[in-house]
Amino acid sequence: MTSTAQEIRIRPLSELDISRIVAIDERLTGVYRPEVWERRVGYYLRRDPEGCPVAELDGKVVGFMFSDVRGGEFGLEETTGWIERFGVDPDYQGRSIGRRLFESVRGHMTRHEVATIRTLVDKNDSDLAAFLRAVGFDNASLQALELRVAEPGVRG
Repeated sequence: MTSTAQEIRIRPLSELDISRIVAIDERLTGVYRPEVWERRVGYYLRRDPEGCPVAELDGKVVGFMFSDVRGGEFGLEETTGWIERFGVDPDYQGRSIGRRLFESVRGHMTRHEVATIRTLVDKNDSDLAAFLRAVGFDNASLQALELRVAEPGVRG
């Protein structure tokens, strides 16, 4: 039997989701980072678990999206929604899970009177950029700038 989008359940983030989020991230990045995800899940559980949906299929978390509502960041006084991180297990991609997670976040942002939803994308990640454009994102007037002060993993 093939799974359909109707069988996918979108629900708020729970502390019990950490191990599956770690596994999804490892499949996507090739890096095992449980400490990173324990901190991020803890942060979002304290802030707003409703703004961080997970997608479940047959009781298994197969995708997640972490978002936050903030104001006054980067000199922007309007209430802004930020999507920080998200991922869909590669075995479950192509089933509109990312779109369903985004629609959940968008509904949450609308209920919180968010004017604009923003995120950052590595310019080399064309698949992620294509997904975000497909759900309605466009280039922003903001420009990300960075200054590297040390090599990654090296303390100065």
